[in-house]
Amino acid sequence: MLVHLSIRNLAVVEAVDVKFHSGFHVLTGETGAGKSIIIDALGLIAGGRGSADLIRYGCERAEMEASFDLPAAHSVWTTLADFGISAATDELLIIRREISAQGKSTARINGQLVNLSMLREVGEQLINLHGQHEHGTLLKPEKHLELLDAYGADTIRPIKAKYQDTYSAYIQVDREYHELRNTSQQALQMLDLYRFQIEEIAAAGLKPGEDELLLEEKNKLSHSEKMMDSVSQAYDLLYGQQGLEAVAKAIAKLSDVTGFDPRRIEPMLEQLKNAYYQLEDVSFGLRTYRDNIEFNPERLEEVEERLDLLSTLKRKYGDNSEDILTYYDKILRETETLENKDELLDKLEAQREQMLEQLFQVAEKLSAERRKRADELAVQIENELKELQMGRTSFEVRLAWNEDAQGVEWHGRKIRPGKQGIDNAEFLISANPGEPLRPLSKIASGGELSRIMLALKSIFARHDHVPVLIFDEVDTGVSGRAAQSIAEKLFRLSRTCQVFSITHLPQVACMAERQYLIEKIVADGRTMTQIEELNEDGRVNELARMLGGVEITEKTQHHAQEMLKLAVAQKDSI
Repeated sequence: MLVHLSIRNLAVVEAVDVKFHSGFHVLTGETGAGKSIIIDALGLIAGGRGSADLIRYGCERAEMEASFDLPAAHSVWTTLADFGISAATDELLIIRREISAQGKSTARINGQLVNLSMLREVGEQLINLHGQHEHGTLLKPEKHLELLDAYGADTIRPIKAKYQDTYSAYIQVDREYHELRNTSQQALQMLDLYRFQIEEIAAAGLKPGEDELLLEEKNKLSHSEKMMDSVSQAYDLLYGQQGLEAVAKAIAKLSDVTGFDPRRIEPMLEQLKNAYYQLEDVSFGLRTYRDNIEFNPERLEEVEERLDLLSTLKRKYGDNSEDILTYYDKILRETETLENKDELLDKLEAQREQMLEQLFQVAEKLSAERRKRADELAVQIENELKELQMGRTSFEVRLAWNEDAQGVEWHGRKIRPGKQGIDNAEFLISANPGEPLRPLSKIASGGELSRIMLALKSIFARHDHVPVLIFDEVDTGVSGRAAQSIAEKLFRLSRTCQVFSITHLPQVACMAERQYLIEKIVADGRTMTQIEELNEDGRVNELARMLGGVEITEKTQHHAQEMLKLAVAQKDSI
């Protein structure tokens, strides 16, 4: 669970440090007090995109830090290990995010830098954030298949992964087939040029790195006379009377007197002997090198001719011998493809048809599993909606194959396979008995969408094991008994995970185990947002404000106390 959140210089928040607990939390306060900023901070912790616009005016950076207490069996520890992040499962997991005034973002997990995609992958396993904009997701049929697959992930994911592997392989073969089939006449006319180029490069018999070796050899052959003269003189100087002979005599002289002062003379004598052996090795090496210096004008001419040939090839095909050979391999393959176009087309077409058969076989298995799980999901949503005062609602996840006139012939139908399969999904609802099932976008009100989304979140919470669930005004558009049912549903959810809800409804606020007041204050001429965990009296006053508006009366306070008392009894019964 989330145990601590620290925010610095985010929007109107100057400094906030707040501790959290297990169970159901609500965040309340006046409209515009900054409740959404707390949600924004948690979104950034979970890997959301940030910008310099979020930084408090006049500050250099915004900083957020969250601490999580997680069981050792949680999947996030495996993810961190895969990323090479050291983390002890018996300690808190700490995530820190900073955004600079220049728009640069840095993130750390347990003090170790991570990129945004890594942070997002970790964040998805820790925080599930439901904002008001997510109601719109339910109105987009293209999102419904994604929601179904998330629900049935345990059985759908393996089949879907196999399908997507097969689809990728099919797309590759299909692309090659169409590219070859659409090869232009101009490309076919290139055959003669390719054949000439292949013959020219092949005749040269190039070797990788040959040009560099030839230049080195040319340099030596061109200066062989000067090299012979200099190396010979160096050898003579070393091996003559001024070289090794002189050193040998010095060694003999020192050896004669070493017994008189061995402590000081012997180290110098040893150094001199080592110098003698090194000079001897060098002189022998110079002699061998001198004896192998080649005077060969014919070979020099051959090397220069070879370099001229390479220079000609470089002007045509590449900057060095490796580039030329790479180009050679390329045109060799293209020539072979063009010369055998019809044969290759037949081969690719057969391969394409075979892969298409495999693709549709897997697609049908995926579609069948989706239909099975779609029926399960519809039943579970209806059961959840009964608890949310929508007991007469009928719900259906309708699946249909993606038919398209430009699609592929399959069982007498034109089907267009895509990356997600061959299915389209759409959520249909009938909120009243006797009415036909229709798309959500046609009939669902804001309050109904809120409860449908809460039903989905309740179902998914039992599957994805995300420890922190956050709802930003999920109770929008509801009141009365429906609001109470949402409050009870949120409380039930908090028995299996930590739940946070931003709410304006007292029915929801009173069911929470912890309540936090978020309000704006003005200090030193600057507006800032602060957050405070409320005690019993504070909760009564805040609930009274939510019930009665600006003025808190004895009557609204009494009503608030009664609501809290009834909520305790209701929670005990749950």
